[in-house]
Formats: sequence, C-alpha cells, structure tokens
Amino acid sequence: MTQEQWGALQGNLLNTVGQNNYKTWIEPLEFAELEDGVATFHVPTNFIGNYVSQNFGDLILHQLSTTGESIQRVHFKVPASAATAPKARPAVSSSSMAKKAAAPAPARDTLPGAPLDARFTFDSFVVGKPNELANAAARRVAEGGPVTFNPLFLYGGVGLGKTHLMHAISWELQKRRPDLNVLYLSAEQFMYRFVQALRDRKMMDFKEMFRSVDVLMVDDVQFIAGKDSTQEEFFHTFNALVDQNKQIIISADRAPGEIKDLEDRIKSRLQCGLVVDLHPTDYELRLGILQSKVEQYRVQYPDLQLADGVLEFLAHRISTNVRVLEGALTRLFAFASLVGREITMELTQDCLSDVLRASERKISVEEIQRRVAEHYNIRLSDMIGPKRVRTLARPRQIAMYLCKQLTSRSLPEIGRRFGGRDHTTVMHGVRRIEELRVQDGQIAEDLELLRRSLEA
Repeated sequence: MTQEQWGALQGNLLNTVGQNNYKTWIEPLEFAELEDGVATFHVPTNFIGNYVSQNFGDLILHQLSTTGESIQRVHFKVPASAATAPKARPAVSSSSMAKKAAAPAPARDTLPGAPLDARFTFDSFVVGKPNELANAAARRVAEGGPVTFNPLFLYGGVGLGKTHLMHAISWELQKRRPDLNVLYLSAEQFMYRFVQALRDRKMMDFKEMFRSVDVLMVDDVQFIAGKDSTQEEFFHTFNALVDQNKQIIISADRAPGEIKDLEDRIKSRLQCGLVVDLHPTDYELRLGILQSKVEQYRVQYPDLQLADGVLEFLAHRISTNVRVLEGALTRLFAFASLVGREITMELTQDCLSDVLRASERKISVEEIQRRVAEHYNIRLSDMIGPKRVRTLARPRQIAMYLCKQLTSRSLPEIGRRFGGRDHTTVMHGVRRIEELRVQDGQIAEDLELLRRSLEA
C-alpha cells in the first residue's frame, strides 16, 4: 500500500467518523509500512495509538481491505526518535523563528483534547436570569485577554448548560486567539491519561504536556473525587498553570466545597477564583430555549404547523432538565412530520405521555407549607389560618407561589388547602411574589433555597 492510497482512504474515514474525530485521532496517523499482513502507522503518542486501536482499529482495517492488499491487522507505534518519525505538519523553519512565541505549542499535536460539539456555541446558548452570570463570565474568559479570575468554576445540575458553555469558550478562543494552546477534556479523560502515563512510565512526558497548555478546561471534575493519585497530579498541574498565569476553567455538578471525597487543598484552590452557579431554569428561560429550537426546526420541517400554547405547556410541565425538554421537542416534531399532522395540544399529550408522566411533580402542597413555615419560623396553623399580619401574609404568599410552580394543583384547589381561600386570593399572592422576586433580593434568595430543598 502506498501513501497515496492511504491519503485516499483518509477521505472515506473523514466522512465516516466526522470532522472532530478525524482532526483529533485520524489526521495524526502516518502510514509507515505494510509487512506480513500488518499495516504499521506512526503516532505522536502511545495514548493516541491505544485510543485509535480501541475505537477506530476495525474501521481502519475495513477501509484498508478495500485496496486489494492482504491486511490482517493494524499496528500503531511511536517512532523511535523525532528524526525518524514522519511529520504530520511541517516543522517551524528558521525564517519563522521570530514568530515562535506566537505559534501554538507543540503539545497541540501531541495532546489532543476531547471533540467539540459544533452546536454548542455562544450564539446558540439561550440566556436567562438563572444563567446570565455564568454566560457573562464565560464570554469574558473566551475573549482570551489577561487572566482576571483563575480558575473560573462553573457548577450546576444536569442539563443546565455547563458543557455547552465549556464548548462555547473553546470555540470562541480558537476563533479569537488561534495562537493559544487550548485543551478541553473531561476529568475522566484526564484520569485515563494519567493512568496510561503511569503504566507506560511516561510521567515526565505527561507532566510536560499538561503544563505546556495556555488554557486548560476540565469538565465534570467531581469524577476525580476519591482518586487519590489522580487528585495529587491534578493539584500539581493546577498549581503549575496558575503560577504561569495560564487560564483554568473547571465545571462540576456541585460547588467545590460540596464535592464529597475531594481533597481540602483542591477545594481551596478551586474556590480561590470565580465560582458561578447555573441555577435551575425558570419558566421564561425554558420557553426561550424551546422557541430557539423551533426556529432551527423550521428549516428541517418548513410545512409543519404548531398550535398556540404547546410551547408554553411544555415549558411548564418539563422543568427539571433542559436535555429532556429539547428531546421532547425533537420527538414531537419528528412524530408530527411522520404522521403529517399539526402539532396540537392533543397530539403533544399523546406523543409525550411517558415524558410528561416522568416529569409530573411529586411535591405536595402540605410539604411546601411545612417547609415554608419552618423557614420563616412560624406555626403551620398560622400560615393556613385567617390572620393577615405581614409576618404571616408574606410566607403564605410564598407558599402559594411555590405550590403554583412546583405542583399541578389548580388555583381553586390551592386556595382550599390554605384555609378555604378563594382562587383570586391565590392569584394575587402568586403575582405579588413574582413582582417581589425581581425587586427584592432576599425574597429571590429565599425562593431559591426553598425550591432546592423541596426538589432535593
């Protein structure tokens, strides 16, 4: 097999594995020789060789078999020396030495990060009150200017946009500052590479590669909790990069101090920068996300009709996870296009019956009343009683608001649970709290604390 044949096969592999996987894993491969039915490829590192062998080995072997050669297996190895290894990219010439400081570090070729999702950009990120601070901080870091807060720590529950923002930062940095060596990977990948380096006795190479990046981005850092050796190396890598004034961006599913089995010294380092919480989505943000998705689907389904009230219904009913919300809308559009019907409320309830059942709020009115009474240190009997003094009326309105938001009970039913009050009283209380939530920071904080405790 010749280099030209391998070059032709690379085009087929690009179409099969996609642009991100191709750039990360296939492009660094260099065909070396074919001997005794074994096709040998040179790779920059053992890690790349092992990963390609495990994930793309059969695919590459299948492509090679189409050349007519008798090939039984593929083998990946690191060249014995830099002098004998073929270069995937031209080396820096002596005439370009003046640009060396602005050129990407060699580690970009030898330390590929995780593939980035082209959908996850700042343009496609829907901003609302729960995530506006996280979005602003991410955009500031993505400008690639002087490091102002280090690290940037983003945390929040499942499906709230942490990974979206991480990918968006990486895409923006690549566009604005192509001279920077940006490395994005998950904590699991960091751990895997660390173990691989230990096994191959290449710890010095591992240390040198990770310390050569300009921006290190680690997603889901909670997965290294309890892994003592990995935490040790992460701690030293973190310190080395901070000492060099290199930017670090971390994400997790909870605040640094709440990650169980994470060493105290790492918690302390993670808390020394800007820690930003992505709050659970509110109704307005969920509706905005759905409207944004519908605009994208209009291109794919131009003739599909969407009845009024469907998006509002979904935004109210599916409140826990944005991924579930987006998946429900995808299923709805696909189903409606297949059966050739308008997306009505009836079709929505039929098509998404399982999702809607799973998302049915299980919190009871009684539980909300009890939690609110405990929070404000008042008696439960006073909350549902007839007294209208301010110290009781405000907690009562907050409890009514939470009942409306977190249960499927109607306004008249909520009113009956609050001492037989009329539904207009409940409506007034809900509207009043919606106003105060915007105007009064203490009310907003109380609502968030109560919501979290009820949904825990």
